[in-house]
Amino acid sequence: MTQTSENVTWLTQEAYNKLKEELEYLTGPARTEIAAKIAAAREEGDLRENGGYHAAKEEQGKQELRVRQLTQLLENAKVGEAPASADGAVAPGMVVTIAFDGDEDDTLTFLLASREYASADIETYSPQSPLGSGVIGHKVGEDAEYELPNGKKASVRILKAEPYTG
Repeated sequence: MTQTSENVTWLTQEAYNKLKEELEYLTGPARTEIAAKIAAAREEGDLRENGGYHAAKEEQGKQELRVRQLTQLLENAKVGEAPASADGAVAPGMVVTIAFDGDEDDTLTFLLASREYASADIETYSPQSPLGSGVIGHKVGEDAEYELPNGKKASVRILKAEPYTG
């Protein structure tokens, strides 16, 4: 999955189907289950001191937030392959290999994509993460800089950037 500046999210058919199934579950059986939990907890009496009721309501809130996220994501989704970067620059949807501080032996290869596309096959960095936003737009052979959580700057060299093929 990749995101472009027009807020379009490119998804493989497999990723789209997986997210669609999750949305269908959350808006169907999961809503019924949480409503039953809330009803059962409500029957226990005083709601001010009812931990089960409050936990179920919190779970319901998280579930509804995920429903809104998935709905928005799928509404803006395009299924298929993201267009290749016209100028050869690093863009979301690419597998990027970097070397830290110019040390060709200290490398990292990752998929630059949304967390919705994260898999066990390859480490995934969000385009909004410090490293992700630091490498976007840079070409192979260029140096990129990004800010570490402690406020210091780190430098990496782009060694390879190829479209993700799954």
